[in-house]
Amino acid sequence: MPHAYDDQNVFAKILRGEIPNDTVLETEHTLAFNDIGPQAPVHVLVIPKGAYVSHDHFCAEAEDAELLDFARATARIVAEKGLSLAEGGAGYRVISNAGVHGVQEVPHYHLHILGGRRLGRMLEKT
Repeated sequence: MPHAYDDQNVFAKILRGEIPNDTVLETEHTLAFNDIGPQAPVHVLVIPKGAYVSHDHFCAEAEDAELLDFARATARIVAEKGLSLAEGGAGYRVISNAGVHGVQEVPHYHLHILGGRRLGRMLEKT
């Protein structure tokens, strides 16, 4: 039950072509698209095409080819958006929210790649 996947979530519908998206990159196992409510000049969502709920679910159960494809797609996006430190970029942030405490809004594993400006602290002390 902890990894129960809801195939009616918005990302599943995007993967099925029921909802359009602004695609940044598509590979065999990965889809990346611009966030509809960007929080930075660059705000790309990267999702695996498989039915995974969270980062730990994806890492534990995805096939090696899916894991590699997802990691390489993420690196490619960072480079293509001019964020890569290796290529003179000023940096970026990668966020993945999981569950209630992580404030996950869509129950399909995804990364947010944010960059293009100084982002400030990630969390405030409470």
